[in-house]
Amino acid sequence: MRTFPYRLCFAALLGLAAGCQTVPSPGSPRARRVEEARKPPVTARAPAARPTTGTTGAPPPAYHPPVPGEPPPVRRAPPPVLTVPTNPPAARPPPVKPPPPAAGIGPLSFRETLALQTFLDRQNFSPGCLDGKMGGRTRDAVRAWQMARGLPGTGEIDRDALRRLGEQDEAFTVHVVSEDERAALTFVPESWRERSQAPHLGYQTILEGVAERYHASEAAIRLLNPGVSWPDPPAGTSVVAPNPGPSVKPTAGKIMIQLGRKRLLAYDARGRIVAVFPCSIAGNVEKRPVGELKVVNCASNPVYTFDPALFAEDPEASSIPQKLIIPSGPNNPVGVAWLSLDRPGYGIHGTPKPEDIGKTESHGCFRLANWNARKLLDMISIGTPVIVTP
Repeated sequence: MRTFPYRLCFAALLGLAAGCQTVPSPGSPRARRVEEARKPPVTARAPAARPTTGTTGAPPPAYHPPVPGEPPPVRRAPPPVLTVPTNPPAARPPPVKPPPPAAGIGPLSFRETLALQTFLDRQNFSPGCLDGKMGGRTRDAVRAWQMARGLPGTGEIDRDALRRLGEQDEAFTVHVVSEDERAALTFVPESWRERSQAPHLGYQTILEGVAERYHASEAAIRLLNPGVSWPDPPAGTSVVAPNPGPSVKPTAGKIMIQLGRKRLLAYDARGRIVAVFPCSIAGNVEKRPVGELKVVNCASNPVYTFDPALFAEDPEASSIPQKLIIPSGPNNPVGVAWLSLDRPGYGIHGTPKPEDIGKTESHGCFRLANWNARKLLDMISIGTPVIVTP
């Protein structure tokens, strides 16, 4: 009987046992573990990104899952936020005042125009009430003054010419209200009967008296003195006013009234214009006496004879059976001066309403501002011719 070596038999048994272990039976737990081990590793999914809201609206950073076997990414600190300092708004520079107008350029100011009117009034080229406005009557006075001086009659004047007339400060003065002025104030009734019974028809307010004394409009006096308690400031109040004096006092050899231009001109013996005054004329054309007249009488501070027959349009006149004598004063119907003409019922006179000269119409006479009527009274003499032209 033949025998195998011992060592060979033992090795064969070990090899058989190893082969049985490497092939597990299908479906066994071991077989499932082996199959799981052979599958590739599963990569985890990143969670879905949620929209975020913020001041910038930028999306969140993308998610990157870690890779097996690689070191985790190094997290870096976010860059610092740069804050731009907000500087306070720069202070606005003070407004730059425009330079004063050059000589001869731009319209005259209120005070400049008032000074011009004052200088013209002193030379008897009256613009009417001194009101600081470069209106038609002021231009007419400038034009007449220019032509009387042999200059082109443009009716315009610049600052250089104004300086030649005089310094602006010389055109103004200061008036101090007195107790006597306040005591002399009177009430002027509307009724003819009541006016005939008044002792005197003086100024009703301090404002009225100051304005007429200085040949100005009441509005101009108010503008020059905005802090004064008008119309009747107390005694001792200082008031700035235009200064129309001293004025030139020529002698008139002839008077001319131009109806179409509503102005009165005075000529000296050589035919030169020495005065120009605005005037009011008759409303009814038939009552405008065209032709040559002459002065036959004159009076300062006259009384006025009211004839109801001449005032048919006045309801009160029909109830007054006889003529009435109206006392003198600046508020007398013919003002402070009267020049009778050689046509019955006609004359040149003043007025209680100087600001209406050239605007309203009379019954036939020629009305001037009180101060111009007084000037004319001092220029003429009995017999001075008066020429009335259309």
